[in-house]
Amino acid sequence: MADRAGKLVVVGTGLRTTGHMTIEAIAWIRRADRVLYVVGDPVAEEMIHALNANAESLQTLYSPQIKRIDTYNAMVERLMAELRAGRTVCGVFYGHPGVFVYPSHVAVTRARQEGFPAVMLPGISAEDCLFADLGIDPATTGCSSYEATDWLFNERPTDPASAMVLWQIGILGNEGYNPIGRYPTPLMPLLIAKLSRRYPLQHRVAVYEAAVQFGCTPSITWVPIAGMTAVPLSAASTLYIPPAAATRPDRQVYGQAAAMGIDPGQ
Repeated sequence: MADRAGKLVVVGTGLRTTGHMTIEAIAWIRRADRVLYVVGDPVAEEMIHALNANAESLQTLYSPQIKRIDTYNAMVERLMAELRAGRTVCGVFYGHPGVFVYPSHVAVTRARQEGFPAVMLPGISAEDCLFADLGIDPATTGCSSYEATDWLFNERPTDPASAMVLWQIGILGNEGYNPIGRYPTPLMPLLIAKLSRRYPLQHRVAVYEAAVQFGCTPSITWVPIAGMTAVPLSAASTLYIPPAAATRPDRQVYGQAAAMGIDPGQ
C-alpha cells in the first residue's frame, strides 16, 4: 500500500522532562500538526503545550471504572483518528515510548498496516535511571527483566547468579486504574513465596522509584525479601534483586575453548 497523507511519530519525555527529553523529540513535538500525550507530571505537560499549542492530554481517558487495557485501546483510536485525517501526529509518552507503553506499539503497527509512515524514537526509561542510580552494570552479572505479574503467574527463567528486575510490583495483579497511583497488593505474599524458591528470604533487594523532578533524589529502599510487605508501594515501584549466588562455569565449553588455544579468562 502506498504511503498515505499523514505521519505518526512516537516520542518519550524521559523520566525527568527538564533534562531527559531529546532534541529530536522536541523537534517533532514542535513540528506536528497534532500532539497527543500521556505524561505523569505538570512540568512535562506545561513544556509540551509551550512547544505546540495543538496538544491534548489522553490522561482523561483513564477511569477507575475502566480496565487499563480498554483505556490503552481508546488511546490508540485517538491517535489513529488524527492520523487518518491526514495530519502529522506526535504521540508523547512518559519515559521511553516503547517500554511498558502498550498504545505506542499498537498505534505504530496499525499505522504501518494502513499505509502511514510511522516511527518510534527512543527515550530515557526507568531502567536507564535504575542502572545509574543503583550503580549497576548489567554486563557484569547479566540482568533479566520481567513484568512482576507476568513473572508471578508464568514459568520464567530465574538465575540467582544474575541480577533480576521486576517491574510494576506496586500494581501486582491489578488491571484497573487508581488516580492516586496506589493499589492493593494481596498477591505480594505469593510473590515472596515464589522468590523464596530461588533466593534466601533474608536476601536484600531494592524497592526503587526514579526521581521525576530535577534536583530530587530517587527512592531506594533496601529490605530483605521477607520484609517486602512492609514497604509502601506505588505504581512507579520497581524491584531490583541483586545476584545471590556465584556464576557456575560451563566446564565443557571451557575445555573446548582451551583446546582451541583460547583462554576464557581473557
